[in-house]
Amino acid sequence: MGKQTTVAIVGDGNAAHVLIPFLGGTQHTVNLLSLNPHKWDRTVRCEVQNMKHEVLKEFHGDINALSDDYKDVIPDADIVFLCMPVHQYRNALKKLAPFINRSKKEVFIGTIYGQAGFNWMVHEIEKEYKLDNIVAFSIGLIPWICRAEVYGEYGINYGGKKVNIAAVSPPDRFDHLNEIFLKDISETQLGYGKFVQACSFISLTLSVDNQIIHPSRMYGLWGRYGGKWKTYEDVPFFYKDFDDLSADCLKRLDADYSTVRNAICKHFPDRPFKYMLDYLALERLVYQSGSADIKSSFTDSETLGKIKTPVRHLEDGTYQIDKFCRFFTDDIPYGLLITKWIAEQLGEKVPFIDEIINWCQDLRNERFLTADNKIDLKACLAKDHTTGIPPSYGVSSVEDILD
Repeated sequence: MGKQTTVAIVGDGNAAHVLIPFLGGTQHTVNLLSLNPHKWDRTVRCEVQNMKHEVLKEFHGDINALSDDYKDVIPDADIVFLCMPVHQYRNALKKLAPFINRSKKEVFIGTIYGQAGFNWMVHEIEKEYKLDNIVAFSIGLIPWICRAEVYGEYGINYGGKKVNIAAVSPPDRFDHLNEIFLKDISETQLGYGKFVQACSFISLTLSVDNQIIHPSRMYGLWGRYGGKWKTYEDVPFFYKDFDDLSADCLKRLDADYSTVRNAICKHFPDRPFKYMLDYLALERLVYQSGSADIKSSFTDSETLGKIKTPVRHLEDGTYQIDKFCRFFTDDIPYGLLITKWIAEQLGEKVPFIDEIINWCQDLRNERFLTADNKIDLKACLAKDHTTGIPPSYGVSSVEDILD
């Protein structure tokens, strides 16, 4: 495979509005799977701006194949790249798998955000569809802060992370993937944002921070305000208004994650796990920041300041935390529950993870834990893709969670 690759982007959210111009300007052919193909221009523009809205750079990229049908965008792809909420990954993989080109020596299948054991998901379709030419990869954190300014036409990139982390299986394909793809979605265009390799997908599964940030912040907002406000203007900014209660919740949740991270390191002593980090260590690495504490890492951020708390407008005119947003649908069944399952397998207690899962399942009328705070396997496996715990992929032992 040469530098000129065909990349199929699966998903049409904010990230697609950056990827198409970045890849289009670096000799890649770009296909797009969109739910609304008729709303997309064939040429997409992306501006790199600072927080004063000054345009620093501008990129343009053309879309080759544009469709809402997988058969139109997947067969000629050298790289298939998912850009969507975590809980949608498995459905998308099962829809695209029949159209993977088996005649290619290898096809890379990856995702822009590395939560929830993406390797387990890819191995699931490899087995089901008997695919033997797949290289799985996952980026730890989304490489930049971005948004779609005009859907299907124009995106804004507010700058990227200084260091990006990726996991690849087989691991010896990282250098090749980096040369033909990873560099071109950050370092080539921004001049920074190099990729480094994690030794295992579990490093991402137990470190990427949305699953730690989102539930703890939502729990803090519920604790301080009851999760409800009279007017939209009263709704706090999600990051800029990060308070002491939310910071304490995040600290306690991250401490439980560290308990599990440390247990993994002890259980697999031959693995380095260099990039399986706690929240502040990861934040300082990827942003090359000097954040003194959890709270200031959000309140002082130049890129996160404008993001509002997701809320729903109720019939009585008030606003309430949106319990149907991805902070719940991604970060509990495909975040905290996975860590809870690993903790149980290794005999570790994670009391604050239990507390948040119990709060969420009561809020959303779901059931993941038993009355004595054990994983309720029957409930978690009741339907396809209800959760992302390893047994949902047929992985019943912690010995089998690493590639």
